[in-house]
Amino acid sequence: MTDAGGTRADLDGGDAAGPWRGTGPELAIAGALVAAAAVAGYAMAGWAGLSVVAIATTAFAMLVLRGLLTAGTPDEGKKARERRRAQALTGYSHRRFVVQSAIASRGFYDSELRPVLEHLLAARLAERHSVNLYQDPAAARRLLCRGARDAGLWAWIDPETRPGREGEPEPRRRDADRHGIPRHTLARLIDRLERL
Repeated sequence: MTDAGGTRADLDGGDAAGPWRGTGPELAIAGALVAAAAVAGYAMAGWAGLSVVAIATTAFAMLVLRGLLTAGTPDEGKKARERRRAQALTGYSHRRFVVQSAIASRGFYDSELRPVLEHLLAARLAERHSVNLYQDPAAARRLLCRGARDAGLWAWIDPETRPGREGEPEPRRRDADRHGIPRHTLARLIDRLERL
């Protein structure tokens, strides 16, 4: 409820009228013109003239409203789709950057990609095999490295050899200058994690 002098928009602090706020005089003039045209149409052709004026006025009003509404309210669905597409591309670009940098630099692999892969390994082992990576690393290694071909993967993900663990010095500066994980090793590691 509002008082006699206020409107709901005034109370809410919002703009309830939207694009129609302040258009009272124009709408009054348009209404007077429609009424005058209706009277003239009726005077000249009777009910048929009045019908023509009513149909023409309605059609014109619909065209004007369509133009105003299209210009006044952007397509939110289209904007949301564009936003999601931009976020997906940004996310993809970021992942690609992380992988390329981890292949190029051991320090980047150890600080950025290794924790992600280690977390994924721990989650897969816990969910699918009821093995805790940190409490039973030997069982985790047996599950990850099923054959001789996979034996070298453990060194890239072993939590015991992770640089920067508590009580160990931070990775040496030269680690950043060494090459990161080889592309084929990373592909094999990801494949084993997916099949785990």
